[in-house]
Amino acid sequence: MSSFYDDLERRSDDERQDELSKELPKLIRLAKTKTAHYRENLASIDPSAISSPEKLASLPVLRKSSLIQNPGQPLAVESVLPNDLSEIHHIFQSPGPIFEVGMRKKDWWRFGRALVPVGIGNGDIIQNCFSYHFTPAGMMFETAAAAVGATVVPAGIGQTELQAQAVASLKVTAYAGTPDYLKAILEKGEELGLDMSSVTKAVVSGGPLFPALREEYDRRGIFCRQCYGTADVGLIAYESVATDGLIIDEGVVVEIVRPGTGEPVPDGEIGEVVVTALNPDFPMIRFATGDLSAILPGMSSCGRTNRRIVGWRGRADQAAKVKGMFVRPEQVAQLANRHKEINRIRLTITHDGSQDQMTVQIEGAADAEQIYADSVRDILKLRGQIEIVAKDSLPNDGMVIDDQRTPG
Repeated sequence: MSSFYDDLERRSDDERQDELSKELPKLIRLAKTKTAHYRENLASIDPSAISSPEKLASLPVLRKSSLIQNPGQPLAVESVLPNDLSEIHHIFQSPGPIFEVGMRKKDWWRFGRALVPVGIGNGDIIQNCFSYHFTPAGMMFETAAAAVGATVVPAGIGQTELQAQAVASLKVTAYAGTPDYLKAILEKGEELGLDMSSVTKAVVSGGPLFPALREEYDRRGIFCRQCYGTADVGLIAYESVATDGLIIDEGVVVEIVRPGTGEPVPDGEIGEVVVTALNPDFPMIRFATGDLSAILPGMSSCGRTNRRIVGWRGRADQAAKVKGMFVRPEQVAQLANRHKEINRIRLTITHDGSQDQMTVQIEGAADAEQIYADSVRDILKLRGQIEIVAKDSLPNDGMVIDDQRTPG
């Protein structure tokens, strides 16, 4: 099997820039044609003037909050409805609601590019432990596996004992899911006395791969690499065998900007990741991810020539991704509004070396711990340790989500 997904990965910088000079004006023109959002927000823009990645900086940044604020006409649905509906494979729903689509095209989200450096391909059985429920993550890796010829076990999330039994029974060779969950499956299998040694490859996303966990997988003989993407734009960047940063996908343009301004920062400086997806089916132009990263100098030693980012360096806002799910300040506000007796709330996110932990401190009723726990699960879609604390004991500093994890 080739160590490259396609020849695009080895293009010279001049070849890549020349192609972008043709693709970007087409994308701007198409976006203005397809959606009212871009017709309005790019009304004064001449598409032919956006002839290089640097010229994108003259365009407004698109934030997820803009999509949520217009629930009657979500951008994604507006983008795809003019198409022949037979092309649409799935319509997904993220909190907001925001609607995303999947199309009946090979590797539409482009995650196959992240599987090849891990060595996943024909002959592999990959246990896909990303969610298939409403969110597109499961289908992103389903279609990626199909693109490289791997067989998929569509396991989804949860039911760890059954997951372990499937690995042992089917001799699963590869894993796709959040970084922590593979460890949980392996440990459950060992607890049950099962042979889990068939798993030798893993591609993880939905959260940072911390150094201690990477080292543990290395000790177990599992070649594990991480990739980075979103439901809105698909794959953004991925690791290779070189582990010298995340290589930017060939289907996107990545800018690093000063948070809150949209102004590009110098290479090497940490800023917010802003992505333009070169996808004619679903135009997304200067989409602000809310994630922090920085551009690395030079090229990867693996032979891929596109630019690289250092990986995740936190959030530009207070949102945090916990076990593959975003927790946002507006969800915390919703929790407080449900229980009027609550004075303040603070979520603290930590990592114990193997998995994320979420503690929810609440200035509220002393006897309502279980009620609050149920509301946390309902609104945040996650379980957390509830701590009832005294009124006015939490700092009045505007922080509601305190992410104390240290990126690798």
